Amino acid sequence: MSLLLTLRPLLLRNGLPSTWPPATASSIWYRLASSSGIPFPKQSIRSYAAVHRKEASSLSPEATGSGRTDVSTDVRPIGERVKENTKTASYMGVILLGVGVTGILFYAIFRELFSSNSPNNIYTEALERIQHENRVKDALGAPIKGFGEESRRGRRNHVAHTSYVRDGVQYIRMQFYVQGIRNKATVHLEKKMNDSGDYEYRYLFVQLDYYPHTTIILEDNRLQQDAAKSGQPLQPLF
Repeated sequence: MSLLLTLRPLLLRNGLPSTWPPATASSIWYRLASSSGIPFPKQSIRSYAAVHRKEASSLSPEATGSGRTDVSTDVRPIGERVKENTKTASYMGVILLGVGVTGILFYAIFRELFSSNSPNNIYTEALERIQHENRVKDALGAPIKGFGEESRRGRRNHVAHTSYVRDGVQYIRMQFYVQGIRNKATVHLEKKMNDSGDYEYRYLFVQLDYYPHTTIILEDNRLQQDAAKSGQPLQPLF
């Protein structure tokens, strides 16, 4: 230490800090040797470099903890955060409800358009059969087109039908209209679901709209079906 005090004027002339004593003697010797041209052993240089790295690493952000990124920056009150989370959950509930309703609508449309037991397909199949029936073509005049009840907008796309269950069996009853180049007629049909899950005709009539209102019977299985079921006498529908 007495040697360092002796060399202090020389150190100050070479631009070294006036703070005394310095942090480490090795750093003083290294800087003194560098400024004055005094040979400095390599081992001492390595020692100084190691000490310098240690001092620098001790002041790094990782060592001091200033580089931590896991500290929460959300300073909002707890009530506000709860309110925000509740609002987000409400939005998610509305979205899920919308998805569910959309799925139900798509299922109903698919069933209506593509199921063989849908009212639309029953109407299409019955109309095609009527259009190819010679007795109907003679009475109405070909070509024959079909249509449903007239709506407020003047459209006639709706086909009136009723589904019901009797004695545990599913039935569907339908009414629509056909028209040829000469006359018009009303179509009445009823179908019953069999054990295979398919509808089969109970009756299919075409009743002419002009006098004497002749009825052309394409199907009438009521007597056979009722007799096979209970043996009760036929109850006329018209």
